[in-house]
This record gives sequence, structure tokens and C-alpha cells, in this order.
Amino acid sequence: MTDERGEGARSGKGRRGRGSAPAHKRSRASRNQLVIFLNFCLSTALFVMLAAGALIYWGVGQFEGAGPLQAETTYVVPRNSGLQTIASGLEREGVISDATVFEYGVRFAGTAGDLKAGEYAFAPGTSMREVMEKLREGRSIMHSVTIPEGWTAERAFERIAAEPSLTGDMPEMVPEGTLMPDTYLFQRGLTRKEIVRRMREAQNKLVAELWETRADDLPIDDIGQFLTLASIVERETGIAGERPHVASVFVNRLRKGMRLQSDPTFLYGVYGGAGKPSDKPVTQSDIDSDTPYNTYKIKGLPPGPIALPGRAALEAVANPLETKDIYFVADGTGGHIFAETLDEHNRNVRDYRALERQNRAEQ
Repeated sequence: MTDERGEGARSGKGRRGRGSAPAHKRSRASRNQLVIFLNFCLSTALFVMLAAGALIYWGVGQFEGAGPLQAETTYVVPRNSGLQTIASGLEREGVISDATVFEYGVRFAGTAGDLKAGEYAFAPGTSMREVMEKLREGRSIMHSVTIPEGWTAERAFERIAAEPSLTGDMPEMVPEGTLMPDTYLFQRGLTRKEIVRRMREAQNKLVAELWETRADDLPIDDIGQFLTLASIVERETGIAGERPHVASVFVNRLRKGMRLQSDPTFLYGVYGGAGKPSDKPVTQSDIDSDTPYNTYKIKGLPPGPIALPGRAALEAVANPLETKDIYFVADGTGGHIFAETLDEHNRNVRDYRALERQNRAEQ
């Protein structure tokens, strides 16, 4: 009996051994598969990291390196343009080599919302970073329009309308004298209405400021008359240092109730804002013209300005030179000779006419 049990037990053990793998063999196989998977994952991650690093290295090189431009060019960034639109336009114009690289570079730099509209000039080889910095700082090309002192509003409108860097229609004509003569800088694409608005605001502010600084005893009733007299002073002389003296003559005449007798006023009454043609001489009919601007016929000031006065003319009228002069005549050199009495003035006129005759004889 003992032998049979032993044989049976041995026989049973033999059957279990043949039916399943040992536990340590299964564990070793599982570990091998996990190691293989982990190795694959690590290899893949390492490859991805290397590829990403290479891509970043390439992208940085593209962003920092010299650009494709071979010659200087300009490009206009339209208003309200998004980063993608800007990048595509720069690539299309050959300023940058790759719009996608530019987009990522700008986003990585944190300046995607800082790029400004305008017209920009780019030198040959400008890098994407330099392009980004120029657009971020708004270093665009500035255009200018100049309105000289003494021009009329009509002439100013003609120049503004003809400026090709401005856009849009002209606004309605503004009252005479209400545009500040100056040089105005602007970016391409600014509207003509906007530049006129700036000129009006600048003039209104300047006139109001200088009106507050005026002398107490001026024979001027309101700010409109102040602007009108300044426009006459502006048209009478182009020498800034002489304007306070010219202003004193007109102020003295107003105090005495004398007519201003200013040539530019009757010419404005005849020719308006267009001005007298340069090749047309002043005629007796001009002098005798019956208009509200002819200060040879009316007393006091005309009904409004005759030109765009600048700061110097406005300052001269606000605080004119203290003199007793009530006459002046050209001296033949661009300036004027002033006089207190009619006799003195007539001598100055005779001297001026003699000088004119001499100059004609020498020509």
C-alpha cells in the first residue's frame, strides 16, 4: 500500500509538471515584454525630442538669420490685420522666407498683439526678428504734407486732395483761417478727413490759448476778430520778427478809427480763396472793388479771415509792439519801413518808387 500511494503521488506530480510552465518562467517573459515596450517608448520619445530640437534649432536659425530680400523694399501692413495675414503678406512680398516660422517666432516672443499697421521699409537681408521688432515698435515710413503760413483754406484743401499717400474723400470746405499752417507727419493710408480734423483742432487750440494771453487794451471785440487781424498781419509780411510791428500799425489804426488800407484784403475780396494769379497785375478796378473785404473802403476789420495765420502772426496780434506808427511801406528788400506821420510815409513811398525805377533800369 505504501508503494502504491507513493507511485500515485509521484505520478500526479508528474502530470502537473507537464500541464503548466513554472511561475518563474512566466514572470521572466512578462518582464521581457514590458522592457521591450518601455524601450520602444523611450526610443520614440528620444527620437521625438531630437526631431523637435532639430526643428526648433532650424526654426530659430530661420527666424534669426538673414532674410531673403536682395534689395530694399516697402510693405504696407493694413489696419486691423491679424498675425496670420501679416505673415502671409510678408512672405508673399519676399520679406520673409516662411510665414509659419514667423508666426511661431512672434507668438513665442509674446508680441503677436503688438504688431502695428503702417508702411515699412526693409533693407536687404532683414531677419524675421528684425521685421518683428520694426512692426512691434511701429517704425513705419512717415509721409508729410506742408501747409505754408498765409495760404488760404482753399489752397490747403487742394494740396491735401492731391497728396497720394492720403486716402478717402475730402470733407466739406472749412471756414477760412481755421486750419493751422504747419508740416504734418502721417502714415500712408490716413484719411484726408482725419488730417483736416487734426489741422482744425490744432488751430482752434492755438487760437484759444493765445487769445487768453492777449493785451488788455486791444481794440478787438472777440476771438473771431483776433483771428481775422492775425490773418491780415500774416499776409502783409513774411518776416516773423516784423509781425509785431505790423500788428501795432493796424492796432493803432483801429484805435484811431482809421481804415486799415491793407492790399491783401481787397485782393481776397476780388479773388477769394483761390488767390490772384501770379501773372496778373493788381489793377485799379481791384483797388476800387466794392466788397466787404476792401479795407480801403470799409472801416474796421473785414467780416472774416483772409488766410491761415501761423503762431507768429497770432502772437503778434495778441501782444503787438508798442509804437505810434500808423503807416508802413515796402523797403525793397522784403521788409518794411514804418512811419508815424503821413509826410514821413510819403517820403518813404517816394524812396521806394525810386528804388523800383532803379532796379528796372539795371535789369
